Amino acid sequence: MVTRFLTEVPVDIDRDTARLRAAEELANPAYQNAKPSWLSEAFSWVLEKLLSFLDTVDSAVPGGIFAVVLLAVVLIVLVVVIRVRSGPLATSAKSGRAVFAGQRKASGEHRKAAEEAASRGDFDDAVREIFRAVVRSLEERALLDEKSGRTADEAALEAGRLLPDVAVPLRAGARLFDDVHYGGIPATEDGYRSLSELDERCRRARPVALAAG
Repeated sequence: MVTRFLTEVPVDIDRDTARLRAAEELANPAYQNAKPSWLSEAFSWVLEKLLSFLDTVDSAVPGGIFAVVLLAVVLIVLVVVIRVRSGPLATSAKSGRAVFAGQRKASGEHRKAAEEAASRGDFDDAVREIFRAVVRSLEERALLDEKSGRTADEAALEAGRLLPDVAVPLRAGARLFDDVHYGGIPATEDGYRSLSELDERCRRARPVALAAG
């Protein structure tokens, strides 16, 4: 019986017949179910290319893939810093730390508000108002332009060029204003008194351009 079965199996199969038999065999559901999906094949291709790229980098770049990752992190940090300092984020952050919010008052009004706040023990408000009185007084004397969105640091830097005798306390006053108004650090009576003294010194100080003339 075995001999009969073997004799019935064709030994010499032409090309067309072989192709047809192969197609019929591959059409079997068992093969189709075992075939990987296109997503799996795509993932395998991407993974293969990525591993090949990493091997190339590892052999071509000093320090290997670790150096490349470190360089990428540094570049990302630099981009973020540049965006924060010069892009829309910088503009938003700067306008959010301005000395004046809304319509300006006269320096005397800010000074009076500071004294009233200090008398009731509200030194946070007293520090805010007395520093605004300093900046507003400099604007009224035309030592500072009335520029919207000016920060405390900018005011101190610009005024310090014309009033070098008070440049250092102006910068210290700007830091105190930012710490209290934007940093949430509680103000003290000593801090308020130091700004009151700064206010008096700025009012008496003569700009270097006028003094030279």
